[in-house]
Amino acid sequence: MQPVGNTDLESFLDSSFSLVTQCQRPAALPSSVTEKTSPVGLAFLPAPSTERSQPHSWSLRETRSLPGGGQEQQRLSPASKREDAMGGGGVGGCRTDCVERPLSRALRGLGGLVGAHPWPFLLLPLLLSAALGAGFMQLPSRQANDIEAQFTPRGGPAKAERRLALERFPTRDAENFSAPRLTTEGAFASFVVVASQPGHTLLTREAFAEVLGLDAAVRGLDAGGLTYEQVCARRDGACSSPNPLLSAAAGDPARIEALLPGLTFPLWQGRVFLGASLGGVSVDPGAAEDRSRPVRAAKALRLYYYLREDDPAQREATLKWLKTFLERIPDLLSNLRLTSVQIDSEGTRGARMGLQKHLRGRTWLDCVRTKVWAASFGVLSSGLAVLSSFGLLLFCGVPFVITAANAPFLILGVGVDDMFIMVSCWQQTKVKDRIKDRMADTYAEAAVSVTITTLTDVLAFYIGIATSFPSIQSFCIYTGTAFVFCYIYNLTFFGAVLALNGRREESNRHWLTFMKVPSETEDSRGSAYNMCCVGGSYDETTGAEFEHPMNGFFRKYFGPFLVHPWTKVFVVVLYLGYLGGSIYGCTQVKEGIDLRNLASDHSYVIQYYNWEDEYFKEYGPRVMVVVTKSIPYWNSTVHADLENCMQLIENSAYVDKYLSESWLRMYITVANRTSLNVDDHSSFIGNLSVLFQVNPDSRWDVNFTDLEISASRFFIQTVNVTSAIDERDLLEQLRGLAVDCNIPLIVYHPAFIYFDQYLVIAQNTIQNVVIATGAMLLISLLLIPNPLCSLWVTFAIASVIIGVTGFMAFWDVNLDSISMINLVICIGFSVDFSAHISYAFVSSEKPSMNDRAVDALYRLGYPVVQGAVSTIVGVLVLSLAATYIFRTFFKIMFLVILFGAAHGLIFIPVFLTFFGFCGRLERQQQIGRMHYENSASIAGNVMKLPTINSS
Repeated sequence: MQPVGNTDLESFLDSSFSLVTQCQRPAALPSSVTEKTSPVGLAFLPAPSTERSQPHSWSLRETRSLPGGGQEQQRLSPASKREDAMGGGGVGGCRTDCVERPLSRALRGLGGLVGAHPWPFLLLPLLLSAALGAGFMQLPSRQANDIEAQFTPRGGPAKAERRLALERFPTRDAENFSAPRLTTEGAFASFVVVASQPGHTLLTREAFAEVLGLDAAVRGLDAGGLTYEQVCARRDGACSSPNPLLSAAAGDPARIEALLPGLTFPLWQGRVFLGASLGGVSVDPGAAEDRSRPVRAAKALRLYYYLREDDPAQREATLKWLKTFLERIPDLLSNLRLTSVQIDSEGTRGARMGLQKHLRGRTWLDCVRTKVWAASFGVLSSGLAVLSSFGLLLFCGVPFVITAANAPFLILGVGVDDMFIMVSCWQQTKVKDRIKDRMADTYAEAAVSVTITTLTDVLAFYIGIATSFPSIQSFCIYTGTAFVFCYIYNLTFFGAVLALNGRREESNRHWLTFMKVPSETEDSRGSAYNMCCVGGSYDETTGAEFEHPMNGFFRKYFGPFLVHPWTKVFVVVLYLGYLGGSIYGCTQVKEGIDLRNLASDHSYVIQYYNWEDEYFKEYGPRVMVVVTKSIPYWNSTVHADLENCMQLIENSAYVDKYLSESWLRMYITVANRTSLNVDDHSSFIGNLSVLFQVNPDSRWDVNFTDLEISASRFFIQTVNVTSAIDERDLLEQLRGLAVDCNIPLIVYHPAFIYFDQYLVIAQNTIQNVVIATGAMLLISLLLIPNPLCSLWVTFAIASVIIGVTGFMAFWDVNLDSISMINLVICIGFSVDFSAHISYAFVSSEKPSMNDRAVDALYRLGYPVVQGAVSTIVGVLVLSLAATYIFRTFFKIMFLVILFGAAHGLIFIPVFLTFFGFCGRLERQQQIGRMHYENSASIAGNVMKLPTINSS
């Protein structure tokens, strides 16, 4: 027999594999076999399979010559074989693994490095977290509590309208304050006073005496030497009245009974509008257009104590007084000993919210193989991610909004999910292999799946930054950055813990005492001793740790049951019912945020808003109609166009045309009565002083000089605005009418700042969902080596989002900036379970679609269940929170996890089995295996020849 050198051997192998390479690259041989590289020998060794269903698989070892004359064998794990099998046309010839394969190899190398040198990877994250955690010292200065700034859309039309109104009509709170003419919400303290007994009225001497007592107590409130008189908004040299009836009573409660016979509603004395001050009013019957009906009784009274905001120093004083008001008002009310009335208050600041944390771990019974330390440090890894990411962003000056307080729960859930995946893959490695090899196999098996879910989560949140709601932006920045740190720390810090724990297991040491323990039970020592002090056993048939009962459940029972034909039919029917119910729910979703939802359930604000809705909902905002440019008001044509515009607006179903206020109409009426000439430029402007004598408030509605009227405004009274839909429709109608007018008009009220959310919330949500879903598809195509299965992952995202949105309506959750945050979460979380299962399905070596589905569930079904349960348990505490924000977070997270797990464990595995072209056809697989077996046999025979080192 002629000796065969290395070069001859490689040529021989090249020719032996020529038939295979015409179809695909050899499924189990590394590329180094066919390359002309350093001297190499090959040996095929039979090895136990990690898959129970494949007892005769092969383990390929590559033997390289070492400088000292020795040889090093490089082990290729089943994961490596799957990577190579997925490489060249493998599954259905439709692979997109140009990113997945090199990423898997890079992560395998990282795993080996962490396994060989764990201590640097353990200590560096701790040091980095300690350094970045110092950023929490900046938290008090980074907190953003401005409701308008955080929960209304940035760049909303109403904010531009407000700027224009402020420019044209600047306020003078210290001189001529007028609440209806405010261009901002204003700073104020407010009370709603309600009759203590049903059927009673406030318009009695006894009730009004208590109201006047409350008024005196507020006016006497001292904030460190700062009195109400020093900060109040003023009119005609005195503090503005909190209610017209208090001014009329002039401090004498008996006068209210004297005023009652002449009291009319909603207009009193022909010009004082009481709709915002008096609630629950009973009036005498009258004509439909009569707006001055005699009042019989009133159940509620609203008091507004407006404060000055003319300059920064005054605003600071106002905030100081308001803070004192909020602190002292409970004691103030209790000291009044009210009997005839009930009172609730509101300030323009303040709501306290709390945050609770919940940690959880995972244990196993074997005192050596238990993963108590891995579970504990896995949770710690998530905590370090929060500490590092939040600290970094606080250092960078990113505002911290209360919504970002939800992020730690998410990070904990995701971090623990990834921990379960990595531990599950570690348990499937060979117990007797080196720690370095076990870590390499673990990372190659788990890290790609973890990378897919992390990339999708991070991308979903960073896409959410594009929203126009600052509260959502803050949440997405903090959470997305925390996900990045969570991923890094899982691959470094937690990987190091897993490697060190593996070293402990390798030396068969007890998990708690770290003392070596026997691996065989001793009957003479008793069951308690054997349970607590004996461990380290493993499944010798596979070389891995014992199969968890839940894995066996998925392999033996759940998987086969799920792929049964009749079960598949039931799953399809179930999914159609789920989809139909979800689509119906989507049509029932309500839009808009209720300001009371931003406060704690026990806050005084809740009762205030409840009474406001009950007694003062009949009349809505008093809207200003602003002529933004100079027009010739004296021109009859222009005057007619303006009047026509006003009439069109007043004919809206949301406007009471009998309660409008127009300086121009009043001016024309006065001119006609006094025979004033207002038909030319000079006389029109010159005679405006006559109007101001008749109605002094009109002075603040006309911005004029001797040359022109640069701007003016009118007021309309809205009605029937009782829901978020009404607020949205009102805004759209009024703006539409203003745009269609021949005169340059805008409509504005400070409440429109909040109404703007209804116009953009759905648009922002759909935009974020569509963009994020497209990005998820791209990532799936790059990292899941099969395009059709990537489409199924994208389908799962869309399906879960539809389900969560639909069931939001059934659970009384509105579509607002808070739930929008959770829908962004939904995008990231909905992909997690489906991506894990889809990736396991694609990488499975099973011949049939049903077997692939069962294998995917066997390998990752239990980690998916662990992740789902742990995440739900982690956020369960939020269901008991006294704050709408946290309860909403729990509700949507529960729906996301429930529907996501259902898709990952039920719908997606079944749907994948319907499409054989998603995986390699069975005959192609048989041919591939036959080529591989033949090639292995040839190579094995060749290895019987002596190997000659040409060097």
